[in-house]
Amino acid sequence: QVQLVESGGGLVQAGGSLRLSCAASGRTFSSYAMGWFRQAPGKEREFVAGISGGGGRTDYADSVKGRFTISRGNAKNAVYLQMNMLKPEDTADYYCAVDDSFRGLTVVGTLDREYEYWGQGTQVTVSS
Repeated sequence: QVQLVESGGGLVQAGGSLRLSCAASGRTFSSYAMGWFRQAPGKEREFVAGISGGGGRTDYADSVKGRFTISRGNAKNAVYLQMNMLKPEDTADYYCAVDDSFRGLTVVGTLDREYEYWGQGTQVTVSS
């Protein structure tokens, strides 16, 4: 059974940093793209960042470029999101996801329908 578990969320002041982690189990996802999405209260879920299966390609939402960095663990079954210079508008539930297709070896999907497995989410609150 595939399971994704996020951690690292919390409350932080604007300008601060958080590092989110996502551990995948049940299968090996080293060849598959992994991504982070977020959903703020009353808003649609949106793409934040993604990384290809090989780790050679990353993609970011314009709103987080230059502030967030996605990376994979050595065993590639983990993905991290380093979030710096956080803003109140970054407040949301953050979700880890896996693109269960071979496309993800080299391509990073930015639509949530391109990802098959999802974690339960971790809450990030940025105070002003």
